[in-house]
Amino acid sequence: MVSWFATGNSKQAALVFTIVALLPIAAPAQARAETAAPAPCPDGNAGLVLPKGFCATIFADNVGAPRHLVVAADGTLYVNNRRRGGGASLLALKDTKGAGRADAMEIFGPPGGSGTGIGIYKDGLYVEIGDEIVRYTLKPGDLAPKGEPEIVLSKIPITGDHTARPFAIDANGNLFVDIGSATNSCQQRNRAKESPGVDPCLERKTRGGIWRYDANKTGQVFSPAERFATGLRNAEGIDFDAAGRIFATQHGRDQLYQNWPNLYSSEQGSELPAEELVEVVKDGDYGWPYCYYDGLQKKLVLAPEYGGDGKSVGRCADKLPPVAAFPGHWAPNDLKIYKAEQFPEFYRGGAFIAFHGSWNRTVGGQQGYNVVFQPLKNGKASGPYIIFADGFRKAGGSGPVHRPTGLAVGPDGALYVADDAGGRIYRIVYKG
Repeated sequence: MVSWFATGNSKQAALVFTIVALLPIAAPAQARAETAAPAPCPDGNAGLVLPKGFCATIFADNVGAPRHLVVAADGTLYVNNRRRGGGASLLALKDTKGAGRADAMEIFGPPGGSGTGIGIYKDGLYVEIGDEIVRYTLKPGDLAPKGEPEIVLSKIPITGDHTARPFAIDANGNLFVDIGSATNSCQQRNRAKESPGVDPCLERKTRGGIWRYDANKTGQVFSPAERFATGLRNAEGIDFDAAGRIFATQHGRDQLYQNWPNLYSSEQGSELPAEELVEVVKDGDYGWPYCYYDGLQKKLVLAPEYGGDGKSVGRCADKLPPVAAFPGHWAPNDLKIYKAEQFPEFYRGGAFIAFHGSWNRTVGGQQGYNVVFQPLKNGKASGPYIIFADGFRKAGGSGPVHRPTGLAVGPDGALYVADDAGGRIYRIVYKG
């Protein structure tokens, strides 16, 4: 079945196509969970390495470039998909037979690709599309929404280094939007060797932070006045714990060694700065671009663009440190606090983080390409992280076969993982 839904706005023209049958960096010895022998799991654990008792299957495959995900109460999985080859880009997937694999799919949304962010609030499906966040109405019995979307937020800055606009909506309808920086470190010449930083960094007025809006309202327009927190270079993962605390991941800056070889060795440039998990508080300042978190020294230090030498703290003394830190350049692309009950007690209330993997480590090979679990208690790290899901990047290849980029937790407690390199969506459950 193929149907067109015109919205009166060519930008929002929607195609629906239905297919049926389809804190501290842990030492290496601490950084991996106990793994099982090959599990009695369909698809051989889908090629992944998981802790004992867990099983991974392929929920959907070859669907494009899936980014962030969300699961409705009826089990429908919605995907913001940078679909290759043009055409509509948003996906609605459902397992109607209880087999652990999607057997129904509808493709909808504007032609030409979409974005990253997606979420559900009340009866609305919220989607990041270009410089807008729009809302589709979800109706019982429909796999994909059939009506035209309403514009919730428009004119979001999207130019420059970081163009994805992930978001999360809390129980009260607060819409928290990541607006990543337009540059690496706010230099006068972006990513240029020994170019000094702009001081003050004017970019922070409209970039490098999290903005708050109201998911209940339409017609909102981006404004610097709605900035909630600043100093976050690129907070692609945002989620809430059971107590309502806001957490976000941060992509650390690049090119310490390449741009400042007189201050950093190649090894230091590969390991620094740490990737971060932070608790986001109103008016909080996490340091970018003036500071970065050194996971080896376990402190925020002054960036070289602003007179730092890799050790001095200076103006970073009053910036907010992370809850937990991870190896440099792993690229945390999504975050989910596990509030379900299917997984063992150890995982409840902790953070799953999808790492997209590095591209600019100069020694030691590219790293990341995994899903990490960070235990949390009362908003703080309660132990070292573990590598929860590995095996996405195959040894000996020219590049990663699969790259984790999105996470979602289903109503049954299953963890879904999107892979935008191989076009795959994994489903992970606990079997004991």
